Amino acid sequence: MNQPTFIATFKEVQQKMYFLSRRLLTSHEEAADAVQETMLKLWEKRSDIKDINNKEAYAMQMVKNYSLDRLKSKQASHLKIVHSNYESADRNAQDELERESQVSMVRKMIAGLPENYRTILHLRDIEHYDYEAIERIMDMKSTAVRVNLSRARKLLKKKIEESYKTEIA
Repeated sequence: MNQPTFIATFKEVQQKMYFLSRRLLTSHEEAADAVQETMLKLWEKRSDIKDINNKEAYAMQMVKNYSLDRLKSKQASHLKIVHSNYESADRNAQDELERESQVSMVRKMIAGLPENYRTILHLRDIEHYDYEAIERIMDMKSTAVRVNLSRARKLLKKKIEESYKTEIA
């Protein structure tokens, strides 16, 4: 695989790789580094890549594994949750505070889910991947992906309902 072919193949998937890595690492710098390292590894393996059917899923699997390795490493102890603020002219300060509080609460609940649930939920509901791509990225069978996604959604719903019950009480 030559350079123009490589660039054409992986240019579009880079942004998806970044968003997945950012979701796992919660840091812009760490996510950008993860994508860069993954792209370097892909370039080094470019001769083997031509035999792979779904190059996007392969790249996503690589960045997911690299990001998880970074989280497990001792160097990642400085990572912390970063919250992006979104501005809207339609909202007043009170609404914005409530929305930020709710978003923060849901993010914490998602972060509290088991790793497989959290990753599958992110890939399907946030990144909008189809089931086939998630199967390849997660290296799981289709039924396992669907079951884990369903369980993740049910667990998240249960946590949200419990949270609202405690706030009301």
